[in-house]
Amino acid sequence: MLAVPEVGLRGLYIGSSPERSPVPSPPGSPRTQESCGIAPLTPSQSPKPEARVPQQASFSVVVAIDFGTTSSGYAFSFTSDPESIHMMRKWEGGDPGVAHQKTPTCLLLTPEGTFHSFGYTARDYYHDLDPEEARDWLYFEKFKMKIHSATDLTLKTQLEAVNGKKMPALEVFAHALHFFKEHALQELREQCPSLPEKDTVRWVLTVPAIWKQPAKQFMREAAYLAGLVSRENAEQLLIALEPEAASVYCRKLRLHQLMDLSSRTPSGGRLGGERRSIDSSFRQAREQLRRSRHSRTFLVESGVGELWAEMQAGDRYMVADCGGGTVDLTVHQLEQPHGTLKELYKASGGPYGAVGVDLAFEQLLCRIFGEDFISTFKRQRPAAWVDLTIAFEARKRTAGPHRAGALNISLPFSFIDFYRKQRGHNVETALRRSSVNFVKWSSQGMLRMSCEAMNELFQPTVNGIIQHIEALLERPEVQGVKLLFLVGGFAESAVLQHAVQAALGARGLRVVVPHDVSLTILKGAVLFGQAPGVVRVRRSPLTYGVGVLNRFVPGRHPPDKLLVRDGRRWCTDVFERFVAAEQSVALGEEVRRSYCPARPGQRRVLINLYCCAAEDARFITDPGVRKCGALSLELEPAEGGQDSAGAPPSRREIRAAMQFGDTEIKVTAVDVSTNRSVRAAIDFLSH
Repeated sequence: MLAVPEVGLRGLYIGSSPERSPVPSPPGSPRTQESCGIAPLTPSQSPKPEARVPQQASFSVVVAIDFGTTSSGYAFSFTSDPESIHMMRKWEGGDPGVAHQKTPTCLLLTPEGTFHSFGYTARDYYHDLDPEEARDWLYFEKFKMKIHSATDLTLKTQLEAVNGKKMPALEVFAHALHFFKEHALQELREQCPSLPEKDTVRWVLTVPAIWKQPAKQFMREAAYLAGLVSRENAEQLLIALEPEAASVYCRKLRLHQLMDLSSRTPSGGRLGGERRSIDSSFRQAREQLRRSRHSRTFLVESGVGELWAEMQAGDRYMVADCGGGTVDLTVHQLEQPHGTLKELYKASGGPYGAVGVDLAFEQLLCRIFGEDFISTFKRQRPAAWVDLTIAFEARKRTAGPHRAGALNISLPFSFIDFYRKQRGHNVETALRRSSVNFVKWSSQGMLRMSCEAMNELFQPTVNGIIQHIEALLERPEVQGVKLLFLVGGFAESAVLQHAVQAALGARGLRVVVPHDVSLTILKGAVLFGQAPGVVRVRRSPLTYGVGVLNRFVPGRHPPDKLLVRDGRRWCTDVFERFVAAEQSVALGEEVRRSYCPARPGQRRVLINLYCCAAEDARFITDPGVRKCGALSLELEPAEGGQDSAGAPPSRREIRAAMQFGDTEIKVTAVDVSTNRSVRAAIDFLSH
């Protein structure tokens, strides 16, 4: 039988100089870190998590910013009428006479690095620059993907502009967020001149659910730098997970606002065609609910859409958020009578957004004209390259599985002229000499691509999305899912819609698309900001814990973990788990620990946080376990050198609580001796 360590025989090991056994330290051991250690005050079993009701801050309006890879926008609603969502539709630029609900995620900075413009304005101004002048301007597009793909994201991470120049990513994001802040506040002043200026807005930023904690912290740091909110009022900013926001919005929809892809005619358009009433698929549920009319009435009166009113408590559905950069999958279970949501499996997905089709087109150009030429052209004619990507984007949006006829893609004159100067022959000759048979040169001076060839560019990305959905459906935790909501900007693609329905419809999965599919996340983020508690239970994506000392037990602990300290034998590098991967955590639920400083007069406690995908990690040096953050506690000196119980400073109690049920990990700490809160922050961005 395993012995349970006694109270006081555990502690966080944060480096000091104890007497060591002769066994050398393993690589990655934290024993050389600065001495900011703490002694234990809790037994080995963790205290039972406690649920705390989140406090609602006072605000008058919620502004949500959907910061996308390819396009961005914002919307807002007043707390006096939270269901009435106002969309921003006055973006400058773009197609004349068309109301644009989003603007391209494009940022233009001057050669000196100061803000010039964002969105269509930035794109159009950069397009009109002289080629030589454009080399000095900093133009950024699709830069959100850098935050997802960076394996060592820090506050010093650099982003590369189209012309090859680099600048701190934090500044790039801050410029964009500051633009949205000023734009939104001006819109609010026009609609409600009497609105108070200070602390009246709750801001919501959307991020992919598969983003890790460092990326979420990065967005929050960018918001601080942009002046969106202050660190002192951190609760004024909420981080919303994109598929969750979509789920929150979809639960509000009426049947006529949804389209069932299984009934679409093969005539093709984007979000057109015939639609069979979804209502017919829920007749059985309706009959059952007639016996429980009170439950249905409550749901409808509380604003939950008809679709959800026809569903039973415990019904499960999946949301596939297909955006510009990533695909995000989440599975929710409906809880009645209040219509709250429970996450059944941690968010999953990958880099299978619409930009994958753009990259496939770029690879096609490399096959035709040479990789070295395309690289040189992008570097020396950056504005012309942007023009080419815009031309392809327009044709990409018209692609469909049943479309007849070829598509023409305009090549900028700068491309044609630059190729002739570099290669000594024209682009038509290059097309004849290449091994690419499905792209021709049209008499109008354009690339002419067959529909089959265009659809082939979609296949790697579309297949990645379908494979992720199919893999998730095989998980035992999500059995019983019959409904799939396809949302996000990429979900507008007829190619993607047809492929998903063809692959998953045969499995009995009903694929449903909201009519305003590209705005689903943005509108849902506004609703989430008004009522963050709608997602009541989430799943922890990783196992989180800290490194501690345990009493060394021969035969149970490896010899190389032996540490001798003040005559005591310790096992070092033990991974003490706070929460396990896949563990369900309710909103506001927290895990508490109590510690005390290791030395008298200690003013700072540093706790290293570790994470891993496995649930059964034993040591922080195990494969897959990595340091993911640090918790820094600043201690105020206790009056008289003793706490309220008369204990010396070395036994001073610090109670730390970590909340895992929200979209971000939150930490609070209390210095028991002074009954004052201790400043606490987890830093996921320092390495």
